[in-house]
Amino acid sequence: MQRTEPSLFSRLVIRVTMVLAGGAAILMTAAWIYAKAAADEAYDRLLQGAAIQILDSLSVVDGKIEVNLPPSAFELLGLAPRDKIFYRVVLPDGETLTGYEDLAEEADLNTPRATPLFQTITYRDQEVRLVITSRAMADQSVGGWAHVAIAQTVEARHALTTELTTRAFLLVALMSLLALGGTIIAVRYSLRPLDALGDTLRRRDPQDLTPLDVSVPRELAPFVGSINHFMRRLDERLRLLQRFIADSAHQIRTPLTALSAQVSLIDEEAMAENDRRHLSRVKSRTAELARFTTQLLNHAMVIHRFDSVQLSPLDLTDVARKAFRAAVPITIDPDTVVSFEAPDERLTILGDGLSLREAIVNIIDNSLRHGTLQKLEVRVLRRGNYAQVEVEDDGPGIAPADWQTVTKRFVSSKSGEGSSGLGFAIAAEVAAALGGSLSFREKTDVTDFAVVLELPLMREEIV
Repeated sequence: MQRTEPSLFSRLVIRVTMVLAGGAAILMTAAWIYAKAAADEAYDRLLQGAAIQILDSLSVVDGKIEVNLPPSAFELLGLAPRDKIFYRVVLPDGETLTGYEDLAEEADLNTPRATPLFQTITYRDQEVRLVITSRAMADQSVGGWAHVAIAQTVEARHALTTELTTRAFLLVALMSLLALGGTIIAVRYSLRPLDALGDTLRRRDPQDLTPLDVSVPRELAPFVGSINHFMRRLDERLRLLQRFIADSAHQIRTPLTALSAQVSLIDEEAMAENDRRHLSRVKSRTAELARFTTQLLNHAMVIHRFDSVQLSPLDLTDVARKAFRAAVPITIDPDTVVSFEAPDERLTILGDGLSLREAIVNIIDNSLRHGTLQKLEVRVLRRGNYAQVEVEDDGPGIAPADWQTVTKRFVSSKSGEGSSGLGFAIAAEVAAALGGSLSFREKTDVTDFAVVLELPLMREEIV
């Protein structure tokens, strides 16, 4: 059983989507890192500016350092209204001049710093960004370095990082969707040669085994070459099979006919009763073997023809009449009433004349051998959009319980009467190949048993 695999289009789209998703994830990570760095840099500059303004406000009065906190320093930090601000001014001797004495306790405030020191710490159970700057006091009475530490909570930084990341996410998402849409269109357009190749194969006649002559991309050339190689091999096999069937029909039928002729030349009058009885059995078995061989070859022929012959419009009445003449022997019992009925209108079907005639011959032959007592009627008629061939006889018929099995090969309801079980099988396969069916009509007090071959009329015949 052929497994159903995802389409090539869906595979390509899924893989491209995965690549785009991976690229988008990388871009989003990079955007978040960049946004965080940008937010830190922006607010670090504000912290550094505020710290420098406070350092600039330090002055020495009467040998003591005083500070006049400039409002502008805190106005800059006030741009983040939801953040808290902590500050501390430390004198050269390590004492706190003003601010929060516990701020930056762990920092080394005795080491002069030419550049600001930035740290992210936890202060009073809050994450804060801390900057420490230093200034050398020029007055000899207070010589040394004064330090300013300013800390600010990071809520505004996080908000700015989130805003920048969100904007980047929207941009990346939009670009990814546009890229995915363009990819889908490009993949669909690129796979058009596959659709065209599939359409060419679907529209090709089943009997056409000539190589494909289509323009395909270079990547599909090996695939088309493999198809052409397979069709060439299949065509050779079918030709060998056709030759084998023809040769077999000739080589097998000829000795069987000769054997039957030789057996018929034996003088039964000069033979004992027991020998005549054995000779009769030989004749019966020889005829049965010839009939069985003919049906086997006909069955093979029917199967092969539907694989290699182009169907054509046929007059069902004409085919049925030829089959009737071929199936009813000249030596039939004169007491048997045989008739053929046909409609006045032409019933045109699409089929193969030889296979269809063989199917009807097998139905009539089966009726003559196993059903007909004194009457055989063959009728061609129309039932709606279908044409039917009815073969009716006055025999006992086939039990309804056996109807489902008698159309199978080598299955017969008359197994003890020399039946090969191929007649109905051939007829059923021909009917199925032509879009029709083989059915049975039960024997009643009013009607006799009948075998019905039903085939669809051509559209031109449907009114």
